[in-house]
Amino acid sequence: MAASATPQHAINERWKGRVALVTGASSGIGYSVARALVERGMKVVGCARNIASLKELSKKLKGQEQPGSLTAITCDVSKEDQVAAMFQQIRQDPNLGRVDVCINNAGLCNTAPLLTGEPSQWREMFEVNVLGLMMCTQQSYKLMEEKEVKDGHIILVNSMAGVRVPKSPGGHCYAASKFAVTAIKEGLRNELRTNKSPIRISEVCPGIVQSQFHPRCLGQTRANALFSNMKCLQPEDITNAILYMLDAPPHVEVNDVMIRPTEQQN
Repeated sequence: MAASATPQHAINERWKGRVALVTGASSGIGYSVARALVERGMKVVGCARNIASLKELSKKLKGQEQPGSLTAITCDVSKEDQVAAMFQQIRQDPNLGRVDVCINNAGLCNTAPLLTGEPSQWREMFEVNVLGLMMCTQQSYKLMEEKEVKDGHIILVNSMAGVRVPKSPGGHCYAASKFAVTAIKEGLRNELRTNKSPIRISEVCPGIVQSQFHPRCLGQTRANALFSNMKCLQPEDITNAILYMLDAPPHVEVNDVMIRPTEQQN
């Protein structure tokens, strides 16, 4: 008997018509995730500091008559007042009003060694990668509790740098911020279970992804050299992992997924 084709992961029917927040959604992984969730019937709030590409995507998806929708909101997740304003906008929007899924994807990397880096570069990484993630998670949890969401899901997009320190000195502070995310994930799980909350927490740790992340950190020339050295992950590879997490039944918590290119050594 011929083997059947491997089915693609699809979001469980329970998510259709429900609300997902995706941070850092203007490019790369966040953009891919936002588009996939709309295509599968969710009402997606995509936030970023620059939302021009999100507005274009929203218009495109609407023209395609996709089952879901995309609302673009300008938000710098490192700014407490902007995070608060975004959640207030979600709460007051009659088409939204809640958050069922929070995907904390916003993040950045500055080449800033521990011995020679600028404190302003260190601070920016921790404010976005750590504090921004914590604020969006906390506000999502509060709104889930307020709306009595019993199957909410919070997903942290971490990094391989959150489980091992890269050799390059320029990535050491970035790794410190991502190790913090690993600790935050464990802390969140502990607090959710202590509160007997059914909300699930998951984390995905990608290796090298071919997106705008590395050009912004390393510069286009160095990023191109990195990308040409191996067949890198694509944003859609991480999106598929997130869909897998969301598709798991409520009694299953896919806690950690690590994904790296087959050719990546470290």
